[in-house]
Amino acid sequence: MRIVVVGDVMLDVDLSGEATRLSPDAPVPVVDISGVRRRAGGAGLVARMLAQDGWPVTLVTVLGDDDAGSQLRTHLAGVQLVAGTSRYPSPVKTRVRAGSHPVVRFDQGCERTPIPDVTPAMLRAVEEAGVVIVADYGRGLAANPQLRGLLGRLAGSVPIVWDPHPSGPEPVPGVAVVTPNLSEATKAVQAAGNVPTSVDGVAQVLLERWRSQAVLVTKGEEGAVLLQQGDASSRAVPAPRVEAGDPCGAGDRLAAGLAVHLLAGRGLPEAAALAVHDAADFLAAGGVSALPDTQGQDSAPDHHGGAPARGRRTTEPLLLARSVRESGGKVVATGGCFDLIHAGHIRSLAAARELGDCLIVCLNSDDSVRRLKGPQRPIIGQHDRAELLLAMECVDAVMVFDEDTPEAALDRLRPDIWVKGGDYKGARLPEADLVERWGGRCLTVPFHPARSTTGLADALAKVS
Repeated sequence: MRIVVVGDVMLDVDLSGEATRLSPDAPVPVVDISGVRRRAGGAGLVARMLAQDGWPVTLVTVLGDDDAGSQLRTHLAGVQLVAGTSRYPSPVKTRVRAGSHPVVRFDQGCERTPIPDVTPAMLRAVEEAGVVIVADYGRGLAANPQLRGLLGRLAGSVPIVWDPHPSGPEPVPGVAVVTPNLSEATKAVQAAGNVPTSVDGVAQVLLERWRSQAVLVTKGEEGAVLLQQGDASSRAVPAPRVEAGDPCGAGDRLAAGLAVHLLAGRGLPEAAALAVHDAADFLAAGGVSALPDTQGQDSAPDHHGGAPARGRRTTEPLLLARSVRESGGKVVATGGCFDLIHAGHIRSLAAARELGDCLIVCLNSDDSVRRLKGPQRPIIGQHDRAELLLAMECVDAVMVFDEDTPEAALDRLRPDIWVKGGDYKGARLPEADLVERWGGRCLTVPFHPARSTTGLADALAKVS
């Protein structure tokens, strides 16, 4: 179940302010700094994202014995850290922003260093992984022969997501997927002297050269291109349109999403599509600037069991359900369109959550709602509906399904308890036979009359 992130860590420092004038010394802007934020970057950012989503994550890296290294340990709160010692200064990247616009970046200690040593503890941590993310930032850890040998042996049995760097080594053969962006992918094939003119051609060259199971070339707001071994052609992975000023961290968010979805048992095409949406949602929510400050938090315990804490937020329901069951807890699920959330919904969801150790909402997709409710519905799109549900204290995860009924989603989720509103009282629930097949139960919670989405929609139509 554990996600292991392997790679180089750096300290990112963000200086933000406003620029309203030019310097009298030179035609450069003067930025009046109003805010300073420090955070773990590189592989540390990937691990932090996963930890904040509630996943048991281990970061395997090396840290310098200096002030920046000490700060990194502080900012990696929430992550189980297995770190060797670097004999070189910890890299620090300082970005200056005027409003939302980058002005300049200063790098300290970021020059290339010899390949670091790995400790037995680092290797043991990798061996315990349910999925591995190699977040290579060109500092040499991914080139360590012992580590590469271990990753090569694991590649046949453990999904490995390899996020490469132009200054780093090639991925070990057999990894599940390599995720270069288009610029990195193009540079990687330039040495061959015959650079394909299409993204598909670039992906094909890299797939043959790296001998990975798949290559996912990301293209920013245009989404990504996925090519798998044995496929005659690649497939486009579109990205939703979002307004985002700073793309920093999007690749890390994508790698984290891929790992979670692969660990949950999803196929790579589905995992890639979900991960691209994860990255877009991350940017739409503010990107790295919206990440909570971890300074002063306690380090995370080793999560090998225990039901998720109440209020934990996650986007991967299958993995959450598995975690809860393995720790002896009860998985509760309910479903619906939740187009316009009202007090009746909130009361029913809160009552459902009291029946077990986590509540997963099976949510009708936009297409499903249109087929059930008509072409004018939904009023609110599925991503916003899911976000609203996840904002509730009682909801732990949301599982979107495209079918007209939740049976297929339930068969994958297999909750211990399936809950519907009390308006079904006196009648056998249509999902009862399916849920009882794996020993689950169907229950109802109190129904609150005079509160309905249709009533709200009609009232809004009259007002408009």
